[in-house]
Amino acid sequence: QWQLVESGGDLVQTGGSLRLTCATSGFNLDTYAIGWFRQAPGKEREGVSCINTSQHSTNYADSVRGRFTISRDNAKNTVYLQMNSLKPEDTAVYYCAAAFWPKLCVPDEYDYWGQGTQVTVSS
Repeated sequence: QWQLVESGGDLVQTGGSLRLTCATSGFNLDTYAIGWFRQAPGKEREGVSCINTSQHSTNYADSVRGRFTISRDNAKNTVYLQMNSLKPEDTAVYYCAAAFWPKLCVPDEYDYWGQGTQVTVSS
């Protein structure tokens, strides 16, 4: 049974840091790309960062490039999103998702989703 479970969301102040974790089970993480997406109230879900199977290719949204870092540990079936210099506009529910050879880092390309973790950045 496929499972992706996000954790690490919290309430932090502007400028703070968080590390989100996506723990996976029920499938071979080695062969799937993983993406982090977020959805703020009243807004569409958007791609934050994606990583391919070998870590040689990563994508970042312009709004987070230079502040967020995605990484994966296939041996631990886990993907991380390190978030630094957080801003109030980063406030959202963050989701991780898996896909087999997605073309783009967009929600429609991803098939398997976790339940999300709330990140709130106070000003």
